[in-house]
Amino acid sequence: MLLKKLELLGFKSFAEKAVLEFPEGVLAVVGPNGSGKSNVIDAIRWLLGEREAKNMRGAKAEDLIFSGTPTRPRAGFAQASMTLDNSSKFFPVEYEEVTVSRRIDRDGTSKYLLNNSEVRAREILDFFAKSKLGARGLTIINQGQSDIFIKASEEERREMLEEILGLRTYQIKKHESELKLESTRINMDKAKALVEEILPHLKVLRKQAAKWEKHDEYKNELVNLEKNYYGSKLSVYKTQEEKIGLDIKNIDVAIHQRKGELELLEGEVKNLEDSNKESKKEEEHKRKAVSDRKNQIYEKKSHIERELGKIEAQIEFLPKKKDKKAVDSEEVVSFFKDVRKKIEETYKLSDFEVLKSSLRDLISKIDNFFDDSGKASENDNQYNAEKDEFEKKKKELFENLKQLEAEIINLSREEAEIFNSSKEFNDAFRKSFIKVQDKNREISEVLSSRSRFVFELEKILISKDEILKEMKQFGVSEEGLISSFSEGEEKESERKIFRLRSEISAIGEVDEALLKEAKETETRYAFLSSQIQDLETAFSDLNSLIKELDEKIHKEFKEAMVKINHEFTNYFKLMFQGGSAKLTLIKKEIKEAVAQEGEEMPQEKEDEEEKKFDHGGIEIAVSLPKKKVASLESLSGGEKSLVSLAVLFALISVSPPPFLVLDEIDAALDEANTKRLSSLIKDFSKKTQFLIVTHNRATMEIASVLYGVTLGEDGSSKLLSLKLE
Repeated sequence: MLLKKLELLGFKSFAEKAVLEFPEGVLAVVGPNGSGKSNVIDAIRWLLGEREAKNMRGAKAEDLIFSGTPTRPRAGFAQASMTLDNSSKFFPVEYEEVTVSRRIDRDGTSKYLLNNSEVRAREILDFFAKSKLGARGLTIINQGQSDIFIKASEEERREMLEEILGLRTYQIKKHESELKLESTRINMDKAKALVEEILPHLKVLRKQAAKWEKHDEYKNELVNLEKNYYGSKLSVYKTQEEKIGLDIKNIDVAIHQRKGELELLEGEVKNLEDSNKESKKEEEHKRKAVSDRKNQIYEKKSHIERELGKIEAQIEFLPKKKDKKAVDSEEVVSFFKDVRKKIEETYKLSDFEVLKSSLRDLISKIDNFFDDSGKASENDNQYNAEKDEFEKKKKELFENLKQLEAEIINLSREEAEIFNSSKEFNDAFRKSFIKVQDKNREISEVLSSRSRFVFELEKILISKDEILKEMKQFGVSEEGLISSFSEGEEKESERKIFRLRSEISAIGEVDEALLKEAKETETRYAFLSSQIQDLETAFSDLNSLIKELDEKIHKEFKEAMVKINHEFTNYFKLMFQGGSAKLTLIKKEIKEAVAQEGEEMPQEKEDEEEKKFDHGGIEIAVSLPKKKVASLESLSGGEKSLVSLAVLFALISVSPPPFLVLDEIDAALDEANTKRLSSLIKDFSKKTQFLIVTHNRATMEIASVLYGVTLGEDGSSKLLSLKLE
């Protein structure tokens, strides 16, 4: 990965856009003090992720923006861009070149851009870490910090080594994993606390829910039984209803047919009546005449009865005769009472022949009675006169009876004639009428049969209505009913239904709110339990990842340390013309290991594998030729710079970074050491690009391109370039 270009706009003293083209090899930046040379270095440090303004020689972030001069207004933002060669596709994009930009506005807003598209700072920092670049290590050595490795703490030295070795990316992942691990532990503790909080209440809810689960079980069984039971009942009623309905329909057809036949028969009777209407009128007239005559006869009979009553009264008042042969008045009265009774009995008779015979007997008895009574009183004038009078009346009565007899004979003859004249009509009418009666009887029988079917249908409909009312009472819907029971099964189902209803009633009403709470609490408990399990898995995975990263860092660092110490010794001898030097890793055992469940493990149960990892810093041991070194602090400034440079070249010989930025690191060196430094830089420029800020001629001589920085008339920095052959 090659650094191709650096662009500055509004950054610190660079008010206008300034572009530095980077060659393969060494680029030197020169210029008078205060011209802004070091601002180029600060721009690169800022792009590599520096966040502290003081590390870029500022008090606050706003100090990175061009603040203006008396002749030039201040800038609204500062932006630096670094263009890198991406022909190796190190960046996961299709572009051959990748430009990383960082911009800050006066309101403090800062953002990273990748080919003018905004990205997260973390993504850029991860990329630079993989590229062995960083803002806090040996990638950039600022002015006056050539002895940075000596001055750094033991832990900072280790970080510098890890950055150059490309292990910083593992440290970042490890740090992120540790943060996630701590967050996971906190979340796991919270989840466990919540579970412990809701578990007692959940147990109570479970007991209640278990009770009502029986309710639901019984309810479901009851619903299925009711659907089968009522479905079977309604199915039977429906079948019977359809069958009887069909029978009634057939009967209605038969009734309609017979009524049609009856209408035909009645039509025949009516035709007979119409055809014999005149004869019937005459017959009715004759019948009326006969009836009138009968009434007259009855009146005459009544008259005779009254006359006889008078005779009875007169005889009752006749004087009694002293002669023994004289008729006793009491005997006469008794006789006439018998006669009256006989007349009354005769009057009640409807047969004229019998009536005539009875009247003859009556007259004969009267004659005999008076013949016997007259023999003893022929000389009595009064009696004879009365007798004659009675004889006269008797004769008249007899004549009347003869007339009645003649009239009776005539009436009988007339009735016979009327009967004979209407006999043929009556026979025909009687036959037709009998047919009409028979047909009416048939219709009556069919209607009676229909009534029986209608009655049965009403019984079925009433039973069906009772079933529907029962269903409504128990909340059984007509939808979804099934019919799969036999008659025996229905009886058994009915018993089960009563039993289940009793069980449900004994359980009581279900508290839906409590059930809902139980369900929600159970769901929450399951969710928390699942979360705890996931967190425990994540906790274990993070522990494993941290352990793997530790192992990888330890292994690669340990292997690199052997090579670094070998190179460090060589470059130290080169710098000091002899002597020896060594970097030593301080071992620091982990006293507290985190268990899988997120709790501290007792010391006696520490994981022995954790103890082998080195988490300490780096110590430097040097031995100068012809000089005893008590401590690093006893070294001169030049010696400290040479030790740091020896470490730097040892590192880049083992793990060369894409580029290094050195700001006047040769300032503390004498001419001989400066030449040695220049020679080393030239040799390493074949693998690593160098950006050097210098005032030293020897250093300028190794540069491929020389940039000069000056202050313009408006107080802003300007660039001049010179390409050296």
